[in-house]
Amino acid sequence: MRKMKAYTIPFVGLKLGKHQFEYEIDNKFFEHFEYEEFNSVDVKIDLLFEKKTTMMELTFKASGTVNVNCDITNEPYDQPIESSLYLVIKFGEEFNDDNEDLLIIPHGEFEINVQQYIYELIVLAVPAKKVHPGVEDGTLKSDVLDKLEELSLGNKNKEKKDGDDIDPRWDKLKNLLND
Repeated sequence: MRKMKAYTIPFVGLKLGKHQFEYEIDNKFFEHFEYEEFNSVDVKIDLLFEKKTTMMELTFKASGTVNVNCDITNEPYDQPIESSLYLVIKFGEEFNDDNEDLLIIPHGEFEINVQQYIYELIVLAVPAKKVHPGVEDGTLKSDVLDKLEELSLGNKNKEKKDGDDIDPRWDKLKNLLND
């Protein structure tokens, strides 16, 4: 995958100490990764980059919203995002990113690209099950919700109790539960 220049930090020219970087993430960022789960994206990334003599510490903070489709009704809604990531970068013999909190880069490196970390930070901040807030509080009116309610098991049981005659042998079995 091609690295985007806007997310490359040349740390060789930076003085020791803390440096602040800000990124505005939108749909174009996710088009680069060919990720199509979000309808729209409006997330701000605050990156605190602390350069020390033998290592670097990066603290990412993401806040904003992503517009996704509800898993139940397929209605689009804005999902708030709040997430953070702490990463330590050290120098070593060869590149190693096996540990999610520690990145080892070769001694000759002079820059770091943070686009993959930003991508993972945002994608992992979205809940696995996306439920429209209107579904949770009962305010969303949707044809899908009406159909789900109509086909739910609770309604079938009510219809059977009202309309069908129950075999008397089942009543005797129910009495066993009451004893």
